[in-house]
Amino acid sequence: MATVAVENYLKHVLLLSDGAEELVPMGSLAAALAVVPGTATAMVKALADDGLLEHQPRLGVRLTTRGRRIALNVLRKHRLVETFLVETLKMDWSKVHAEAEQLEHAVSDEVLDRLDALLGHPRQDPHGDPIPSRAGKIDSQVYATLATCATGRRLRIVRVTEQSEEFLRFAEGSGLRPGAELSVTERNLVSGLVALDRPDGGTVALGVAAAGKILVEPRG
Repeated sequence: MATVAVENYLKHVLLLSDGAEELVPMGSLAAALAVVPGTATAMVKALADDGLLEHQPRLGVRLTTRGRRIALNVLRKHRLVETFLVETLKMDWSKVHAEAEQLEHAVSDEVLDRLDALLGHPRQDPHGDPIPSRAGKIDSQVYATLATCATGRRLRIVRVTEQSEEFLRFAEGSGLRPGAELSVTERNLVSGLVALDRPDGGTVALGVAAAGKILVEPRG
């Protein structure tokens, strides 16, 4: 059985690679886990020896088939727990990420399957992040963001990728949750601002960096 540390390393490699098989730089992995590079390197070497990671010195790491299976299962637990906390326990969506970080290591596969059934087998969590299936399949569809999408077109928010409580509170207060509809009326790269119109007549302005964390698709 994988330890908490092992699960965290594998999950972060999966997240940093965005589900692809490209190499994840060691510096990025160390930063995501808030550890010094030497600590990350030692752990990665151990995981490579166990057949969970492929390590290419000075280039980065990628998951093996076994490592990917474990990482997807941990991610499935995390996102199903978040969904349970929001939909069943009615917790604020800005607070459940930290709770799920703890609970994802404690939930058994049997309990997880029961949670999945109780929730109706959801495909996305409250932030719009895709939930891996029991078979390890995950939606890999690529979406535009509010920083890159076409202007003047009706859009629907599908995912908010930033999980910090501060950002999610901002998104909530601005009406920028998954399912919300809007259009980008102006994108000024000089000032770094994106202007949005909502169907209810409300307007929102946000920075390009923040806009890049909100994924959208054309409405209809």
